Amino acid sequence: MSRITIKDKTFETSIPAAEIHQRVKALAAQMSRELAGKNPLFLAVLNGSFVFAADLMREMTIPCEISFVKLASYQGTTSTGKIKEVIGINEDLAGRTIVIVEDIVETGTTMKRMIETLGTRNPASVHVCTLFFKPECLKANLTLDYVAFRIPNDFILGYGLDYDQQGRGLKDVYSLVKE
Repeated sequence: MSRITIKDKTFETSIPAAEIHQRVKALAAQMSRELAGKNPLFLAVLNGSFVFAADLMREMTIPCEISFVKLASYQGTTSTGKIKEVIGINEDLAGRTIVIVEDIVETGTTMKRMIETLGTRNPASVHVCTLFFKPECLKANLTLDYVAFRIPNDFILGYGLDYDQQGRGLKDVYSLVKE
């Protein structure tokens, strides 16, 4: 396991890039089977999901589209609990199969708000795809359709996830070392 320091924190490799790639590829294959013939619209939640969304799209074998929405609820290493919509959705969602692509689901507050917001736009269906899920943190009543990794309640970064806007470009995922 390698260790890195970002700003004032030390992190250790927890999920290597090869394992991430394998899970993303398997998830894309499952989604391609289950959503065939529906031309799904992927709504990637920025900033954290951009790497995951790009890799997922490259592995999809069916026609699909992508757009982006930006919701923010983090500051440093903890969620503020307040969600601020920064960039909205411009596409017509009526009758569409929507797949929300998220980097991580913890409490589910952000995802619940996003699903409620999308529901007012009359989509045919809304599916949730997340790279990481922390089951022990979940507070909202949610169905997660596609989950790449179930992880413990550790603070992680890399592969699009950050610590104070740093570390997003790391290919592996790192967990905060508890001192």
